[in-house]
Amino acid sequence: MSFPGTRPIHGDRVDLIAAGTSFTAVGAITVQGVLKDGRGFVELVLPDADPQQRRDLEKVAQFQYRLYRDGALLYASPPLQVRDIRRATDDGALILTGSP
Repeated sequence: MSFPGTRPIHGDRVDLIAAGTSFTAVGAITVQGVLKDGRGFVELVLPDADPQQRRDLEKVAQFQYRLYRDGALLYASPPLQVRDIRRATDDGALILTGSP
């Protein structure tokens, strides 16, 4: 499965695995490659559900995820370094930014 770059992938479930924590998020989920200052990153946008998710993710340095739609695996990421975790200003979605 190759990552499609800046074309967003939309799923309805993501399994996120990190040292010390793992969880499954369901709802409208988007994964997209972005360029910032000439460097490539991946942004994983999760629905605003559990406020504890952000606190748990702020403690990890590396994560992997598997994105699904209708039960079919769309993308399985390689290990990624956490670069940023923030909330979207418009809908409160959790945005997790990582890079290889």
